[in-house]
Formats: sequence, structure tokens, C-alpha cells
Amino acid sequence: MKLRSLIMMTLLASLAFWNVKAVKAADDPIERIDDSSKVLKEIMSTPEKGIPRDLLSKAHCVAVIPGLKKAGFVVGGEYGKGVITCRNTAGTGWTGPSTIKIEGGSFGLQIGGSEVDVVMLVMNEHGADQLMRDKFTIGADATAAAGPLGRSAEAQTNPGMRAEILSYSRSRGVFAGLVLKGATLRPDHSDNQKIYGREVAQADILKGKVDVPASARGLIETLNTYSTRESASSTKADKE
Repeated sequence: MKLRSLIMMTLLASLAFWNVKAVKAADDPIERIDDSSKVLKEIMSTPEKGIPRDLLSKAHCVAVIPGLKKAGFVVGGEYGKGVITCRNTAGTGWTGPSTIKIEGGSFGLQIGGSEVDVVMLVMNEHGADQLMRDKFTIGADATAAAGPLGRSAEAQTNPGMRAEILSYSRSRGVFAGLVLKGATLRPDHSDNQKIYGREVAQADILKGKVDVPASARGLIETLNTYSTRESASSTKADKE
């Protein structure tokens, strides 16, 4: 009995150790960048059911919040962390990522599973400009809608296609458009300091005034792989 108790205590101690380690890893901003890159890569590797490439290519900014707990969405005490990156001023690539916190809001589609990955595409310059603020509310500061799925969105006539933010969710391999309204996005300045090694404003990061850190190269490569250069015509249309 003593041996059995000792074994059980050892197992419980080991589980506690690994759980603490997992929590710390999930809260690490560098790990979060890697997780965001992995989420995007997995989603875009299934073009029949993923984000249309033409939409990703037209997006001004992309936000990824990996591994949110579904219970938070259901109860209404939503809270999670992710990263966001925007087109650089030339439209030829992506800026370094800024860590964001998401709080509150209404999530109109609940799908099975204990964790939910969220991806948001900011589709025009006005929406991108709103992100430069210290507090950004989806649905108030920018219109939002569930994003369409499939190889191409060119044939889509849904009024939601005119929304400034298109949002998606994934759980247990199921990917779907997500009605996301009322959630607030805020920059996490302490995590950005860990990523960039100094204090830096989110606006400077997303305007490309800060060099892309080595820790974000995987995320940027993933975005460059699945999105083309932003066309001058689409940029002009957004401004009109």
C-alpha cells in the first residue's frame, strides 16, 4: 500500500509539474507567435474549407487568437491573448506582430470542443487605422461578420462581405465563420516589450516602424506563403 501511495504521489506531482509548464508556455509571447503561425498554416492547408486565399490577400491586417477556452465564450467572461500583424506601407509584406488581449463580446457561433482558435481579417484601411488605438471594439469601431469559406470568395454576394472585419473559429478540426461582436482588443504592452526587447507602441509596430523580430519570421513566412501582394487597385478602392 505504501508503494502504491508513493507511486500515485509521484504521478500526481509529475502531472502538476507538466500542467504548470504548459500554462507558462501558453502565456509566453514567443510561444504564442509560433502557435499563431501553426494555426494559420493548418487552416490554409485545407483550401476547400479554409479561408479563401483571395480574401487573405486583400486583408490589411490579420489577427490570430490560438487556443481560447470555449467555456469563456459560453459563460460570457471571454478573455484570451493572440497576435496581430498588418501590411507594411508598401503592401509587399507584413509588419512584426503585436500581442493583443481580447475581452468580452458576443460570439454568435459555438462549435464543439474545449478550445477554440479565432482568426480575424481586417479588410480595409479604416479598420486597420482603428487598431492603432489602445482600445478597439469589434462591431462599434468597425463592422464585423462571419467570414466565408472555400477556395475563392469572388462569387460570394453575402452582405457580410462588405464588413470591415471577417472572423472565423476552429475547434476539433471544424472551421467555420464566426459572428463576433462587442469584443474589445487591447495591446499587451508588457508582452510586446518581451518580444521587441524594449517599450514600443502598437501603432509603431503595425505601421512597420519596428523591425520584424527573428521570433516572428515563421509567422510572416506563413502569411507570405498563403497571401499575395496587396494590389494597388484594392488599396485605392478602400480609400474611395
